[in-house]
Amino acid sequence: MFEKANTSFLLEQDKLILSGVAERTLCGSLMVYLQKELKGTTYSEYYVDVEYNRNNGKVKTIINENIEVIPINCDIIIHSRGENIYQDNLIALEMKKSSNRKSAKIKDKNRLIALTKDRFDDVWSFDGTCHPEHVCRYGLGIYYEINAAKREVYTEYYLRGKLTHTEMLTF
Repeated sequence: MFEKANTSFLLEQDKLILSGVAERTLCGSLMVYLQKELKGTTYSEYYVDVEYNRNNGKVKTIINENIEVIPINCDIIIHSRGENIYQDNLIALEMKKSSNRKSAKIKDKNRLIALTKDRFDDVWSFDGTCHPEHVCRYGLGIYYEINAAKREVYTEYYLRGKLTHTEMLTF
C-alpha cells in the first residue's frame, strides 16, 4: 500500500518536490496518496494524519535508545485514532530532506525504532481502557529522505524496533 502510494506521489508530484517546498507540504501531499490507497482495503477504517497528537493535551512520548522519555510528533501516521484497540497504530513515517543535519536524521531513525517496538514496560492491555505509558506497536516505521538535486528518495523500513531493509528510488 505504501509503495503504491509513494510511486504515484513521486510520478505526479515531481514538480512540487523539485520546487523546494517545506517537508510539511510534501507530507500533506503524500498523505493524499496514502488515503487513496487505504480505500477499499482491510485498512479503509484507518486515518492518515500529518503531525497528529490526540493525547488529550499531553505530549505523547517514547523511550529512546538511552532509556530517556522524549516527546514525539511524527510527520505522517496511519492509525485508527484509538478506535481499534487491537492495532491502533499501523505506520509511522518520518520525512527529511537530504540537506537536513545528520543529527536530525539519526533522531528520526531512533524514534522509528522506538515506535515500532512491541512494548516498553512489558505490559500491553487489549481491553481498551489501559494504554501503555509510551507510544509503541506501530506495524511499520518508514524513514523517508528526499534528495531533490539527485531526484532520489531513500527509504528505510523498521519492524519491531529493527531496520529491516532500505530502498533507493529515482523520480
